[in-house]
Amino acid sequence: MKVSVALAALASVAAVNAHTRFQWFQINGADYGSDYIRIPPNNNPVTDVNSSVMGCNVGGSSGKPKKATIAAGGTFTAEFHHEGRTTQGIDPSHKGATIAYLAKVNDATTTSDQGLNWFKIHENPSINPWASDSFNSNGGKWSFKIPTRIASGDYLLRAETISLHAAGSYPGAQLYFGCAQITVTGGSGGSPATVKFPGAYKGSDPGITFQLYYPVPTSYKVPGPPVYS
Repeated sequence: MKVSVALAALASVAAVNAHTRFQWFQINGADYGSDYIRIPPNNNPVTDVNSSVMGCNVGGSSGKPKKATIAAGGTFTAEFHHEGRTTQGIDPSHKGATIAYLAKVNDATTTSDQGLNWFKIHENPSINPWASDSFNSNGGKWSFKIPTRIASGDYLLRAETISLHAAGSYPGAQLYFGCAQITVTGGSGGSPATVKFPGAYKGSDPGITFQLYYPVPTSYKVPGPPVYS
C-alpha cells in the first residue's frame, strides 16, 4: 500500500503538465477541429462521475457551428493532446483506457448534452500496452468504427480516455472527454440499449476505483455498458 501511495503521489506532481483534451478528429483523411467539437475550456479532468458535465464536459451543453458527415461503418479517428498538436497526447504516467459513445440528437449543432441516451461503440481495455500508451505513441490518435446497425441522422460522439494513476480511491480517476458533432449516413437502423450521463458510471465501479501500481494489475474492466454491436 505504501508503494502505491508513493507512486500515485509522484504521478500527481507532474499532473498539471500531463492533462489532455479531445481537440481534433479525422474522417477519410479530412481533418476537423474546434468548429465541430465541444472542446472544454481547459484540459483539467473530471473526477466526479455524478457531475452534470459528464455528457460533453464543461461547456458541452452549447453546440458548435458545424457537423461532419460520416458513413455508417466508417472509421472515426479521435485526436487528444495536452495543448496544441506539437504536444504529447497524454503523459506516459497516465495509464488508462479509451472509450467512445454515441447519442442520437435532432441537430448536433444545437442539442444540449443534458438527458441524452448514450450507447457505447468502442472500448479498449488493453493493459499491455495500455490504450493510453498506444494513442500516445500514435500522435494522440486512436480509431474505431461507427456501427452500421444504427439510424441515419445527427449524433453527438463522446470520445473519452480515463487515467488511472490516482484512482486507488474515489474520487481519483481522471476522465478526459469531449463531444464531436456528426451526421451519420447509410445506417440500417437498430435499437441499442442506452445509458445516461451522469449515471453510467459509479464511484465504486472497478474501472473507476482501481489500483494501478500494487498489486500489479493483470486486467482492466472499462466502466459503463457493453459495446453495442
